[in-house]
Amino acid sequence: MSDAEKQDVIYEIYDEIGTITLNRPKARNALTFEMYGQIADILEGAPTDGSVKAIIITGAGDKAFAAGTDISLFRDFTAEKGIHYERSGDANFARMEKCPLPVIAAISGACTGGGAGIASICDMRIASRDIKFGFPIARTLGNCLSAETLGRLVRLIGEAKVMDVILTSRLIEAEEALASGLVNEIVEDNAAVRARALELATRMKAHAPLTMRAIKEVLRRMRHQVPAVDDSDIVAKVYSSNDFAHGLEAFLAKRKPEWTGT
Repeated sequence: MSDAEKQDVIYEIYDEIGTITLNRPKARNALTFEMYGQIADILEGAPTDGSVKAIIITGAGDKAFAAGTDISLFRDFTAEKGIHYERSGDANFARMEKCPLPVIAAISGACTGGGAGIASICDMRIASRDIKFGFPIARTLGNCLSAETLGRLVRLIGEAKVMDVILTSRLIEAEEALASGLVNEIVEDNAAVRARALELATRMKAHAPLTMRAIKEVLRRMRHQVPAVDDSDIVAKVYSSNDFAHGLEAFLAKRKPEWTGT
């Protein structure tokens, strides 16, 4: 195994197209805290000198784009740690959104939790028929999403759909993902996802970079016209709750949690 293959985030550039690969296939590409920052570093720092003209984000293997944050990292969380986690995530997603280049998510399999968050900041999403997108936290961990993440999802698929998916803890599959505008295209399998993402990135290479950059930045500024919501009290209460501590241990032990609402 090469040094690159041992990395959790692999960034390669070929023919003016960058590819970020989330590289923990044995863990369904579950994200470490460090991985969010690494992805943000790449996207925020993308060059505008023409050496890279588009970026694709994908997951290693064919089972998952990314199955959320690695659950084992949530042990011994407190209210303060919960707030730090959500604020750090918000900051990294905001940095990812500042990427001046077109960003395409090539999604196969599980795209949940933090993986769904990363996919939602991309400019286009191409998915295979086995996509499963969502945030099943109400039946697994018992944690919550930040106001920033919820706002991004509402802008993408609408408040009613967000409420539906979060409250039922179900996962959005291929046809619904396409019909709701969550993804731009559905293709047959993982190989087709990668090929289509590359085809789109290659097409964008011929387009006016200032035009694409301007549209991305204006839309980003429009999104941030909405006043920020202070959700620290809610995040602190959830991450310091008995239910979150119990849900975490139940998830790791592969047993069904018994919620108490405390």
